[in-house]
Amino acid sequence: MLNVKQITKMIDNRMILDKVSFQVSAGVIVGLVGRNGTGKTTLLRTIMGILDPEGGTIEFEGKSVHNFPETKQQMLYVPDSPEAIHMYTPDECARLYQAIYPKFDHNNYETLMERFELPRRKKIRTFSKGMKALVSLILAFSTRVSLILLDEPTNGIDPIVKKQVLSMIVEESAERQVSFIISTHQLEELERIADQIIMMKNGGVEVQTSIMDTEERFAKVQVVFSGEAPQELLNLPRIYLLGQVGRVYTLLIEDETDKTLNEIKEVKPLLLEKLPVDLEDLFIMKLGGGKHV
Repeated sequence: MLNVKQITKMIDNRMILDKVSFQVSAGVIVGLVGRNGTGKTTLLRTIMGILDPEGGTIEFEGKSVHNFPETKQQMLYVPDSPEAIHMYTPDECARLYQAIYPKFDHNNYETLMERFELPRRKKIRTFSKGMKALVSLILAFSTRVSLILLDEPTNGIDPIVKKQVLSMIVEESAERQVSFIISTHQLEELERIADQIIMMKNGGVEVQTSIMDTEERFAKVQVVFSGEAPQELLNLPRIYLLGQVGRVYTLLIEDETDKTLNEIKEVKPLLLEKLPVDLEDLFIMKLGGGKHV
């Protein structure tokens, strides 16, 4: 569906995106994560055609987004704070979206607005942050596009609305094969809904993995050594120290996990316990800026 090839983008003579490449298939939820200033929002805006890249191509269904503007009728970008719609009512926005997106489903819009008990004729600027987020998603889903780009969709909203938003995303992906690219710092949410994770660092793709691949490639252990920790073991490039409290070490192992676990067992630790790997562990390991935390 979406093919991003070697995208580069400069802003104010500074490289923001550096040869970014990845693909997104139909019905897939992709989590886009990285530290602040790594180019996530710039990437979403470039994919949508709001920004033009200096190099590379972005193809949707085999056509260049920048050379064939009609492809944008199948894509939609929801920014973190959609200020442009705040002065209008949801109904007014629905009419605008209907004029832009030929597949806009007005019945679906009305059904979802009623489902979440949202007023249709009040100015959106009077809504709470959670209500604004829901209206933005309802309008997006009602366009019946194939790809939706979301920038921090659950930022600042309460847990109940957050659960509703995540459920809507999963429903759209499963029932209509809509693809999502979600830029967020909410790693726990991505673990629940994302099929793939793209981690960005210094304007490039540092890691692209699936949740299943993460479970296969990485192992997290808590280990207690009887004496001094063997530095030759801790210094192996495939071992990352997540934390240490006294003689208790929490380690994240990348690749060759069975071999590395056997090497740890050979030094006869007092305790060796496997723990579940979560996305935050991988984020710290890959984007933390050093080998040790």
